[in-house]
Amino acid sequence: MIRWLFRQLLMGSFYISRTFDKLLPAHYSVDGWTDFCYQIAPGHFRRGIKMYDVGGGKSPYLSREKKTELEVKVVGVDIDAAELAAAPPGAYDKTICEDICDICGEEDGDIVISVSVLEHVRDVGRALKGIASLLKPGGKALIFLPSRSALYAKLNRLLPQRVKRSLLGMVMPGSLSAMGFQAYYDRCTPEGLTRLAEQCGFAVESVKRYYYSPYLMYFFPLHIAARLRMLLLRLISDDMGVETFSIVLQKRCSSGTSGGGDV
Repeated sequence: MIRWLFRQLLMGSFYISRTFDKLLPAHYSVDGWTDFCYQIAPGHFRRGIKMYDVGGGKSPYLSREKKTELEVKVVGVDIDAAELAAAPPGAYDKTICEDICDICGEEDGDIVISVSVLEHVRDVGRALKGIASLLKPGGKALIFLPSRSALYAKLNRLLPQRVKRSLLGMVMPGSLSAMGFQAYYDRCTPEGLTRLAEQCGFAVESVKRYYYSPYLMYFFPLHIAARLRMLLLRLISDDMGVETFSIVLQKRCSSGTSGGGDV
């Protein structure tokens, strides 16, 4: 009974948060994960490519059906062998159980995709070098991640891991297998990652910033505070108000390539 009442309070809080968001301009409610997965990333696929799915684990970016349709060879890379083993049958053509920070690839990939992974890496510079080792010259890294500047990211770094997992279990039952991992947010801002990527042999093709995240919507006072904070910080700097962002990188050829602009 108490758990049921708690869930009702959470749903009421979510409704208030969503109602408040409707008062803001529409671009403040664009979900970055959805935009990246269904708008940005698909535009870089073509038939017959080889793709490395870094950190996809049991939830690969491409379904088996889509992989077959596009004739894409997919290699799953994850630090957890159990996660890779739990992926749908046929989702990966090959798996590599290794830390992306330690991997030394064969430079044969056309695309590396990484969705909400780099925030869990202690040293993003090493991770980017690992990603570069998987790509051919001219190959692209498609990356989506949360910003360390977001309020939820700051709370994530402050709260003990057991507390975070307990809250996730109450708010989103069944989510612990996909969420709740330790996060470090090393240089996880558009500016920080752009600078680091250029040092690791990439040209930056595009960056897209998002100003919405659902993480605090079940606690409407925090959600509203986060939204007001975002609006104020945007007056100072776009990066300070960013909740999540995507970045498309191209591995430089030996002759060098020029970077792209900001979206």
